[in-house]
Amino acid sequence: MTKLKLDLDGIEDDFFAGTRLLGIMSLMKNYRFCWLINGELGFDFRLNADVEIQMKRKGRYYFFPVYQFWQTECELEHYIYHNQFEGEYLLPEFKHLDFLWLVKSDRIAEEDFVNLQHDLKNIDGIQLVAELTHEKIKNKTNLIF
Repeated sequence: MTKLKLDLDGIEDDFFAGTRLLGIMSLMKNYRFCWLINGELGFDFRLNADVEIQMKRKGRYYFFPVYQFWQTECELEHYIYHNQFEGEYLLPEFKHLDFLWLVKSDRIAEEDFVNLQHDLKNIDGIQLVAELTHEKIKNKTNLIF
């Protein structure tokens, strides 16, 4: 009997190609956070139940909602992950972060990404916005849907 092994490195490389990731600290509920982002920055984030991250830890299931927005005019995909669910974390190495904002595109303009960070920092209720490099993320596979 032949055993097949899933190549997680290849999956990670494909998923994270052309991505940038922001870590955000905010005490808001996830739906309130996205509502505020939509209103303040003109996005249209919607909950995407099809890509919700489900994990089993300590004999329990944990569910991490993912909100999605597509900018068709510049071919950017935006995803907001809620990093916490009932005391468990999607990325345990970043327990201090409440949300993760993944921007995915073959060409992300540096100026646009810096402007996004600046705009987020100016929203009331957001305490911290920091870019997370791929090297700092230990549990990358947790973000793959």
